[in-house]
Amino acid sequence: MFKTMKPQVWAFDAEWIPDPATGRAVYGFADDIDETDVIDAMFERGGATEQEPRPYLKTILCRVVSVSVVTRAEEKDEVRLQLTSLPAADAAGTQALPEAELIQRFLEGVGRTQPQLVGYNSGGADLRILLQRGVALGVQAADFARRPDKPWEGVDYFLPNGDWHVDLQEVLAGRSRGRPSLHELAVASGIPGKMDVAGSDVLDLWQAGRIDQIVAYNECDAITTYLLWLRVAHFGGFFDSQQYEAEQQSVRELLSRESQRPGREHLQKYLAVWKQLAGNHARSGAQMGLGI
Repeated sequence: MFKTMKPQVWAFDAEWIPDPATGRAVYGFADDIDETDVIDAMFERGGATEQEPRPYLKTILCRVVSVSVVTRAEEKDEVRLQLTSLPAADAAGTQALPEAELIQRFLEGVGRTQPQLVGYNSGGADLRILLQRGVALGVQAADFARRPDKPWEGVDYFLPNGDWHVDLQEVLAGRSRGRPSLHELAVASGIPGKMDVAGSDVLDLWQAGRIDQIVAYNECDAITTYLLWLRVAHFGGFFDSQQYEAEQQSVRELLSRESQRPGREHLQKYLAVWKQLAGNHARSGAQMGLGI
């Protein structure tokens, strides 16, 4: 469990795909090989089987295509929530960002704002790929990377088990054999998990030019991560039951407000699924005498 809750919290999620340029360089593929064939060969080198034709590739071999974050800021007597994505959701057609620019803008924002970063398997994946690809692409993120002389003297995103970067999977599962996925833990908690899109679909969406759908999927995962963080914070005593309900209501208001914006209609479905799951979860808890 994390020890403190910071005034600013960023719950984030990243999406990535195999990067054919890196595949060519690492494996020495000829320049005249089609990108699709390069990606297929990368999967083959990564251990593809008939049962698993697209195995999980090392993150350094992949390209970051989207980052979404729910930001929570305590301002005087109120809490302000925002949903931000790189690239931004746009009704006119979401356009891809150069990977280096995407990573630099996100890490610069973290370094400037100094929030408590929250992710799910972020220590092993989301934050790790941002670091690896940032280094590979020549990105500079000095404010983000700066470390204090002593752990208690400042912000440190590289301190193992520190509070500036909270990996919820690590907090809840450690290195146990039964590490749940974000989808499994979320749905078991009455929170939406994967709906119409899964991580395995991101490459197909990218190749079809459907960046808007990737961002929509990414935003839903960021919201799910944030809602799970709220639940863990409530479990840990950072919110009492009344405060926890108020925090959830703030998320409902965020979803309702943002779903009216062109390009974010997917948040309407997320809100509806959450309402249904939360109702089912509450009834199940009541039947068990838990009073949830």
